Amino acid sequence: MLKHLLIAWFLVTPVSGLANSAADSLIDSMTAKNQATMDRLQQDEVQRLCSKSRAEEGGSDALAATREQAMKRIEYPIDGQYLGDWASGAKVASNGRGLQYSDDPEAPNGGNCYACHQLDPREVAFGTLGPSLTGYGARGQSEPVIKYTWVKLWNTHAYNICSHMPRFGAQGILTEQQLKDVMAYLLDPDSPVNQPIDVLNE
Repeated sequence: MLKHLLIAWFLVTPVSGLANSAADSLIDSMTAKNQATMDRLQQDEVQRLCSKSRAEEGGSDALAATREQAMKRIEYPIDGQYLGDWASGAKVASNGRGLQYSDDPEAPNGGNCYACHQLDPREVAFGTLGPSLTGYGARGQSEPVIKYTWVKLWNTHAYNICSHMPRFGAQGILTEQQLKDVMAYLLDPDSPVNQPIDVLNE
Protein backbone atom coordinates (compact mmCIF):
# COMPACT_ATOMS: atom_id res chain seq x y z
CA MET A 1 0.00 0.00 0.00
CA LEU A 2 2.76 2.45 0.98
CA LYS A 3 4.63 1.60 -2.21
CA HIS A 4 1.56 2.45 -4.32
CA LEU A 5 1.03 5.73 -2.46
CA LEU A 6 4.66 6.75 -3.05
CA ILE A 7 4.39 5.94 -6.76
CA ALA A 8 1.20 8.00 -7.02
CA TRP A 9 2.86 10.90 -5.21
CA PHE A 10 5.84 10.87 -7.58
CA LEU A 11 3.50 10.79 -10.59
CA VAL A 12 1.55 13.88 -9.53
CA THR A 13 4.41 15.91 -7.99
CA PRO A 14 6.22 18.21 -10.47
CA VAL A 15 9.94 17.58 -10.83
CA SER A 16 10.60 21.20 -9.90
CA GLY A 17 8.66 20.64 -6.68
CA LEU A 18 10.85 17.66 -5.88
CA ALA A 19 13.98 19.70 -6.51
CA ASN A 20 12.77 22.56 -4.31
CA SER A 21 11.75 20.16 -1.58
CA ALA A 22 15.15 18.47 -1.62
CA ALA A 23 16.94 21.83 -1.54
CA ASP A 24 14.79 23.05 1.35
CA SER A 25 15.40 19.84 3.29
CA LEU A 26 19.12 20.13 2.72
CA ILE A 27 19.21 23.75 3.88
CA ASP A 28 17.06 22.94 6.92
CA SER A 29 19.54 20.24 7.95
CA MET A 30 22.48 22.66 8.08
CA THR A 31 23.62 25.22 10.61
CA ALA A 32 26.21 27.98 10.39
CA LYS A 33 29.46 27.41 12.23
CA ASN A 34 32.27 29.92 12.47
CA GLN A 35 33.27 30.95 8.93
CA ALA A 36 30.98 28.41 7.27
CA THR A 37 27.93 30.64 7.05
CA MET A 38 24.55 29.89 5.54
CA ASP A 39 24.94 32.52 2.82
CA ARG A 40 27.28 30.12 1.03
CA LEU A 41 24.23 28.07 0.12
CA GLN A 42 22.86 30.91 -2.00
CA GLN A 43 24.00 30.71 -5.61
CA ASP A 44 25.29 33.82 -7.34
CA GLU A 45 24.43 34.67 -10.95
CA VAL A 46 27.22 32.54 -12.43
CA GLN A 47 26.41 29.51 -10.28
CA ARG A 48 22.72 29.77 -11.16
CA LEU A 49 23.54 29.96 -14.86
CA CYS A 50 25.94 27.02 -14.72
CA SER A 51 23.45 24.89 -12.79
CA LYS A 52 20.95 25.05 -15.65
CA SER A 53 20.70 22.65 -18.55
CA ARG A 54 21.86 23.75 -21.99
CA ALA A 55 18.23 24.25 -22.96
CA GLU A 56 17.55 26.51 -19.97
CA GLU A 57 20.72 28.59 -19.79
CA GLY A 58 19.72 31.01 -22.54
CA GLY A 59 22.23 30.02 -25.20
CA SER A 60 25.49 31.59 -26.24
CA ASP A 61 24.22 35.16 -25.76
CA ALA A 62 23.59 34.59 -22.05
CA LEU A 63 27.01 32.97 -21.61
CA ALA A 64 28.75 35.77 -23.49
CA ALA A 65 26.96 38.45 -21.43
CA THR A 66 27.95 36.76 -18.17
CA ARG A 67 31.56 36.44 -19.29
CA GLU A 68 31.59 40.10 -20.29
CA GLN A 69 30.32 41.14 -16.86
CA ALA A 70 32.95 39.00 -15.16
CA MET A 71 35.69 40.63 -17.26
CA LYS A 72 34.45 44.12 -16.41
CA ARG A 73 34.76 43.32 -12.69
CA ILE A 74 38.39 42.21 -12.80
CA GLU A 75 40.53 44.26 -10.43
CA TYR A 76 44.14 44.64 -11.51
CA PRO A 77 47.00 45.41 -9.09
CA ILE A 78 46.76 48.98 -7.83
CA ASP A 79 50.51 49.54 -8.22
CA GLY A 80 50.70 47.90 -11.64
CA GLN A 81 53.04 45.21 -10.33
CA TYR A 82 51.87 41.66 -11.03
CA LEU A 83 54.71 39.52 -9.73
CA GLY A 84 55.50 39.04 -6.06
CA ASP A 85 57.72 36.48 -4.37
CA TRP A 86 57.66 32.99 -5.86
CA ALA A 87 58.69 31.29 -2.60
CA SER A 88 55.68 32.82 -0.85
CA GLY A 89 53.54 31.82 -3.85
CA ALA A 90 54.68 28.21 -3.46
CA LYS A 91 53.36 28.25 0.12
CA VAL A 92 50.01 29.66 -1.00
CA ALA A 93 49.69 27.10 -3.80
CA SER A 94 50.40 24.15 -1.49
CA ASN A 95 48.17 25.33 1.37
CA GLY A 96 44.66 23.89 1.41
CA ARG A 97 43.55 25.60 4.60
CA GLY A 98 40.99 28.36 4.94
CA LEU A 99 37.26 29.11 4.93
CA GLN A 100 36.26 25.85 6.58
CA TYR A 101 34.45 26.02 9.91
CA SER A 102 37.45 24.52 11.72
CA ASP A 103 40.06 26.90 10.22
CA ASP A 104 41.43 29.93 12.03
CA PRO A 105 39.71 32.95 10.43
CA GLU A 106 42.73 35.09 11.33
CA ALA A 107 45.12 32.87 9.37
CA PRO A 108 45.59 33.53 5.63
CA ASN A 109 43.74 31.26 3.23
CA GLY A 110 45.60 28.93 0.94
CA GLY A 111 45.00 28.49 -2.75
CA ASN A 112 44.95 24.67 -2.67
CA CYS A 113 46.30 24.79 -6.24
CA TYR A 114 47.98 21.39 -6.01
CA ALA A 115 44.57 19.75 -5.55
CA CYS A 116 43.90 20.30 -9.27
CA HIS A 117 47.28 21.04 -10.90
CA GLN A 118 50.84 19.83 -10.97
CA LEU A 119 53.16 22.80 -10.46
CA ASP A 120 56.61 21.85 -9.17
CA PRO A 121 57.73 18.91 -11.37
CA ARG A 122 59.02 17.12 -8.27
CA GLU A 123 55.51 16.89 -6.80
CA VAL A 124 54.26 13.34 -6.50
CA ALA A 125 50.80 14.11 -5.10
CA PHE A 126 48.64 16.47 -7.12
CA GLY A 127 45.23 16.62 -8.73
CA THR A 128 44.52 16.25 -12.41
CA LEU A 129 41.19 18.07 -12.70
CA GLY A 130 43.12 20.98 -14.18
CA PRO A 131 46.07 20.92 -16.60
CA SER A 132 49.66 20.56 -15.47
CA LEU A 133 51.24 23.97 -14.93
CA THR A 134 54.79 22.67 -14.89
CA GLY A 135 56.91 24.96 -17.07
CA TYR A 136 54.19 27.63 -17.11
CA GLY A 137 56.83 30.36 -17.29
CA ALA A 138 57.85 29.21 -20.78
CA ARG A 139 54.99 31.42 -21.97
CA GLY A 140 57.18 34.40 -21.11
CA GLN A 141 56.22 37.62 -19.34
CA SER A 142 54.63 39.67 -22.10
CA GLU A 143 51.74 41.90 -21.11
CA PRO A 144 49.10 39.59 -22.67
CA VAL A 145 50.50 36.56 -20.78
CA ILE A 146 50.71 38.49 -17.51
CA LYS A 147 47.16 39.82 -17.78
CA TYR A 148 45.73 36.50 -18.96
CA THR A 149 47.24 34.75 -15.94
CA TRP A 150 46.00 37.44 -13.54
CA VAL A 151 42.45 37.21 -14.91
CA LYS A 152 42.49 33.40 -14.64
CA LEU A 153 43.42 33.69 -10.98
CA TRP A 154 41.13 36.62 -10.19
CA ASN A 155 38.02 35.21 -11.89
CA THR A 156 38.43 32.34 -14.32
CA HIS A 157 34.79 32.73 -15.39
CA ALA A 158 35.83 35.75 -17.44
CA TYR A 159 37.30 33.19 -19.86
CA ASN A 160 35.60 29.88 -19.09
CA ILE A 161 32.17 30.68 -17.71
CA CYS A 162 31.43 27.37 -16.00
CA SER A 163 34.95 26.51 -14.91
CA HIS A 164 35.38 24.61 -11.64
CA MET A 165 38.36 26.77 -10.70
CA PRO A 166 37.79 29.02 -7.66
CA ARG A 167 37.44 32.76 -8.23
CA PHE A 168 40.35 33.59 -5.96
CA GLY A 169 40.22 37.37 -6.28
CA ALA A 170 36.57 37.97 -7.06
CA GLN A 171 35.43 35.96 -4.04
CA GLY A 172 38.11 37.31 -1.69
CA ILE A 173 39.75 33.92 -1.17
CA LEU A 174 43.26 35.28 -1.70
CA THR A 175 44.61 38.78 -1.11
CA GLU A 176 46.17 40.86 -3.86
CA GLN A 177 49.64 40.11 -2.45
CA GLN A 178 48.94 36.39 -2.36
CA LEU A 179 47.82 36.53 -5.99
CA LYS A 180 51.02 38.36 -6.93
CA ASP A 181 53.05 35.69 -5.16
CA VAL A 182 51.23 32.89 -6.99
CA MET A 183 51.80 34.79 -10.24
CA ALA A 184 55.54 34.79 -9.48
CA TYR A 185 55.44 31.09 -8.63
CA LEU A 186 53.98 30.43 -12.08
CA LEU A 187 56.04 32.89 -14.13
CA ASP A 188 59.37 33.60 -12.43
CA PRO A 189 62.19 31.77 -14.25
CA ASP A 190 63.76 30.95 -10.87
CA SER A 191 60.58 29.27 -9.57
CA PRO A 192 60.69 25.46 -9.24
CA VAL A 193 57.69 25.40 -11.58
CA ASN A 194 60.02 26.48 -14.38
CA GLN A 195 63.08 24.37 -13.58
CA PRO A 196 63.91 21.07 -15.28
CA ILE A 197 63.57 18.25 -12.78
CA ASP A 198 67.23 17.23 -13.20
CA VAL A 199 68.31 20.74 -12.13
CA LEU A 200 66.04 20.63 -9.09
CA ASN A 201 67.47 17.26 -8.01
CA GLU A 202 71.09 18.44 -8.04
